[in-house]
Amino acid sequence: MTTSYPRIAGQSLERLAALSDGIFAVALTLLVLDLRVPVGEVTGQHPVWTAQGRSADRAAWEVLVEVGPHFLPFVMSFMTLGIFWIGQQTQLNHFARTDRHLTWIHLAFLALVCLMPFSTNFVGEYPTARIPFVTYWLNLLLLGLVLMASLRYAARHGMFKTDDVLGALRRRIVFYQTCYAGAMALSLVNTYVSMGALVLLQLLSALAPPIPPFDRY
Repeated sequence: MTTSYPRIAGQSLERLAALSDGIFAVALTLLVLDLRVPVGEVTGQHPVWTAQGRSADRAAWEVLVEVGPHFLPFVMSFMTLGIFWIGQQTQLNHFARTDRHLTWIHLAFLALVCLMPFSTNFVGEYPTARIPFVTYWLNLLLLGLVLMASLRYAARHGMFKTDDVLGALRRRIVFYQTCYAGAMALSLVNTYVSMGALVLLQLLSALAPPIPPFDRY
């Protein structure tokens, strides 16, 4: 009996997890590239050394102020990617097996992970504009939707080791996607408030304090 290629392709959870680790590592590293020290546009020299009538320390402080708007998006996205990495690894750890379709779902998830440095840089370059925040939120939304699609597919095809974890995984995605939408809505008031709310959400997710409802997620 001849076996078709789609039935035997993409069945290694270990290789999928390894690929995921590599892509997340690169995406997390790329985030820091946005924290570059500005250089003089005309002279090509550092502003500290080209400052006229100012002390080097004052010029260095002005450089930090210029870099400052990029630091909060860096922290926000580093924590966001860390949380999504844990979320994906939690799914993979509870899958008994995978197949070609489920593997491609996770490849789509990893493609969206690759977009996070761009979304972060967009917010960092235009921290007071709302369109970059909408772009960033859409990136988060799509990441959550693809993870939810992974759960639905795996549950439908009996790929979980045990079914008792499915509810917890679904609740976490829905809860935090709702929180992300609320945090992004705050950008209509103030974009920095929106960023601060996202950082706070990430901290609560990472620390899991005994505060309802965060202690359940």
